[in-house]
Amino acid sequence: MDYLPIFSKINDQPCVIVGGGTVAARKADLFIKAGARVTVIAPELKAEMRFHLEQGKVIWQWGEFSEALMATLERPQLVISATDVQPVNVAVYQYCKARHIPVNVADQTQYCDFILPGIVERGPMTIAVSTGGRSPVLARLMKSRLETLIPHGFSKVTELVGEYRQAVKDKISHPDGRKQFWEGLLNESFLDRVLHGKQQEARQMLEQKLHTDAQTEFSPQGEVYLIGAGPGDPELMTFKALRLLQQADVVVYDRLVSPEILDMARREAERIYVGKRERWHRMPQAKISELLLQLAQEGKKVARLKGGDPYIFGRGAEEAELLAEEGVPFQVVPGITAAAGCAASCDFPLTHRDYSHSVALVTGHQQAGAQKIDYARLAQSGDTMVFYMGIKNAAEIQSELIRHGVSKTIPAAIIENGTRANQKITVVTLDQLSDTIAHNKIQPPALLVIGEVLKVRAKLHQLQAAALLKKPQAAFEVLQVAV
Repeated sequence: MDYLPIFSKINDQPCVIVGGGTVAARKADLFIKAGARVTVIAPELKAEMRFHLEQGKVIWQWGEFSEALMATLERPQLVISATDVQPVNVAVYQYCKARHIPVNVADQTQYCDFILPGIVERGPMTIAVSTGGRSPVLARLMKSRLETLIPHGFSKVTELVGEYRQAVKDKISHPDGRKQFWEGLLNESFLDRVLHGKQQEARQMLEQKLHTDAQTEFSPQGEVYLIGAGPGDPELMTFKALRLLQQADVVVYDRLVSPEILDMARREAERIYVGKRERWHRMPQAKISELLLQLAQEGKKVARLKGGDPYIFGRGAEEAELLAEEGVPFQVVPGITAAAGCAASCDFPLTHRDYSHSVALVTGHQQAGAQKIDYARLAQSGDTMVFYMGIKNAAEIQSELIRHGVSKTIPAAIIENGTRANQKITVVTLDQLSDTIAHNKIQPPALLVIGEVLKVRAKLHQLQAAALLKKPQAAFEVLQVAV
């Protein structure tokens, strides 16, 4: 994050625009909408800025920018320079920096203490979009997309709930009780009434709920959400997972949960890391289960965020058992398991009528005293075999499968950081598996996939290449790359 996104109150505060052209007029317009007292410094004003002047919305200081001129003005809260004269822009920046006045030079982020985002306005509700100055055009495109997604009637929603904010505060004293009230009220039924002009019905709903909630003594009701975060790509999270994650007061997360997914939680939510890796557990599983129980009993909504799916090698059932035993409400939200996510991301299926009619998901990391992997069954089944946590035991997996009759030349894939931007897949034959891992120094987390279905990947790539060659321009580009 390059800039801290904040909303600054500049109502009736002095602000300065240096420049009288079209860009300067648009910057001034934002200050005017925010209620600032705007002074424009420029030797001349173009049409848009002159319109602001004629409307009495700006004060014009005729002349070039100078320290002497600035000394005659009230110290500004914010300054924007938007001129075509670079020495003037630099002089404005240097003047403001020396006096600790926040300054923005239009379209020059190296001379900006703050930037002006793309804005979507729905009455009092304001949504800001920024690329940190990297691409104003992209910010504009995102703004346009948001404009189409958010009905203009949302301004009515904001006005209505704002009207009752103090009444809710007066009647429901507990902050969590007020949060619960608003979360319960702002559902599709209420929003639909406001957006379609049924204000009176919406008011009745609000007042009835307020009366009911105010009469009921608030008692925080804790709950645990066992959420599958998927294999890494944030876009593979489900809508339900995202919704519950954003409701949580506390997020308890694993090592395999990507930072991008963690950032989707509410910023004010507490984050507790309980990641585990081989021979190093920040918190033993029993303690994690007890932590979830304790937090829920304190009345908190707890998101237990796990990589993949909580019920596929995620030990989610062990956590659910303790919660069920203690009568704590919980929900399980399935996630895309690594096998499915990595297969799709790496261009091969897990089953295919020409190669495999079933798939076996196997944990390659065996705890002491645990049931051993039935390599004989795997070898005879014809399954596509997917080994989770199998990197450290790859040599055993390779030798045991071959010993029980699996062909040495069957394809085997090693998938590192599956579905993420730095994903890497290495396809070899089974007899090369452990040597490849050792030679390339591959470390967990990585997934091992063994099966004839991997041949589909090569076939798909060949078909794509052939299709490209049928297009003259694409064929030329392919030849260029080859050269």
